[in-house]
Amino acid sequence: MPEQENAPVLSVKDWMITILLMAIPIVNIVLLFVWAFSKNENPSKSNYAKASLIWAAIGLVLYLIFVVILFGTVMSSLNT
Repeated sequence: MPEQENAPVLSVKDWMITILLMAIPIVNIVLLFVWAFSKNENPSKSNYAKASLIWAAIGLVLYLIFVVILFGTVMSSLNT
């Protein structure tokens, strides 16, 4: 944990670039994995990437549940 105490604070410019890169499709997913699991990345950016991936996983699970329920409802209404 000592390296986290000595990690530099990310500047506004660094966060602006990060947010810009997160707006690019496909690139954002790749960068989130790189930032989350890279040993040399700033701990703040690494934690941000991990939290974003967790939220994306939660959203994906909720979406899949919704699609399965919707599909089941549509299929059951077609069978009657």
